[in-house]
Amino acid sequence: MNTLAKTILAHTEKRPEGAPICAKGLLHLGSRAAVDQALSRLVKRGHLLRVGRGVYVRPVESRFGTRPPSTSQVIEAFAGLKGETIVPHGAAAANRLGLTSQVPIRAVYLTSGPSRRLTVGSQTVELRHAPRWQLALAGRRAGEVLRVLAWLGPERAGEALAMLKRKLPKAELEEIASVRSILPTRLAEQIGKIVVNG
Repeated sequence: MNTLAKTILAHTEKRPEGAPICAKGLLHLGSRAAVDQALSRLVKRGHLLRVGRGVYVRPVESRFGTRPPSTSQVIEAFAGLKGETIVPHGAAAANRLGLTSQVPIRAVYLTSGPSRRLTVGSQTVELRHAPRWQLALAGRRAGEVLRVLAWLGPERAGEALAMLKRKLPKAELEEIASVRSILPTRLAEQIGKIVVNG
């Protein structure tokens, strides 16, 4: 292993699990061509996993062998690296909130950045660009409710809202109501009717 590859590997070992390593962030170690070549060699040897164009992660080593880091860790770190808001898709949120028993087969996230695909181990993760209102209240259960309502569509959103009104604490319902001004009109009306006035 050449010196640059060893230096990059030493640099990656200081990073937390799932933290992305960006080729552009390593240019202080060498030219772009040299860094790209060293990263490519590290991937071939199994020391790094390529997640997306110019973005890599270190595999997690345990007594059972190596495995890719968890998808949620990679997505969270990737969001920080790119300065984007990235949240789980409404289908996954619907499952977590008990509105459907279907478990999504594919990992889909909504992002404020461009649509693209990442690869975490053998799993392909789809990032879909979404409007600002679908990314509201990121990291909060009230935000998951908004994404569920968007996923269900206006015809089924009212029924889901009525069910969730019985399950969610008042503070979360107030959070949902507080963002009505950025929501599409029909959804804002349903939230006003069911959550605020209901």
